[in-house]
Amino acid sequence: MAPKATVYKVNLQIADIDRGYYQDHHLTLAQHPSETDSRMMLRLLAFAMNASDTLEFSKGLCVEDEPELWEKTLVGDIELWIEFGQSDEKWLRKASGRAKQVQLFAYGGRSVPIWWQQNEQAFSRYKNLKVWNIPESAVKEMGELVSRSMSLQYNISEGQIWVSNDDGSVLVEPELLKE
Repeated sequence: MAPKATVYKVNLQIADIDRGYYQDHHLTLAQHPSETDSRMMLRLLAFAMNASDTLEFSKGLCVEDEPELWEKTLVGDIELWIEFGQSDEKWLRKASGRAKQVQLFAYGGRSVPIWWQQNEQAFSRYKNLKVWNIPESAVKEMGELVSRSMSLQYNISEGQIWVSNDDGSVLVEPELLKE
């Protein structure tokens, strides 16, 4: 019997001074059995950085032709497609053709600069692609904030993000590789 997803209840309080966005979000988030706590927290970070009333998690890892996080119009057009990891050019070409904007949140520590060097030229063709590198230390520290029922605060200012709960906080300083 295959392991089942773990369900988390998450309350996010987002204060994004850079975008002028201040909102609370109440989410139910499924963690795939193969997904680490750190990666799940990376998905929440991407949600906070792009939060809106229409941003939502898709079926994610279970569905091959959907992003893990997206924003769609009322008629079903994809406004924002968000992916995670060190995607290949073919996958991002597909995403760039289907969505108005695409964001990739790369993580993986020392392997990210090597991956970026191999793909930077190919990615430069996609004008609607933005690539972030999230430092490995911050990804690991965010994973330590996980609990089955979470209340998290995201304070975003001048490109820095403080992720906090009652037990601690993590400073995340995303590096923009491609805008």
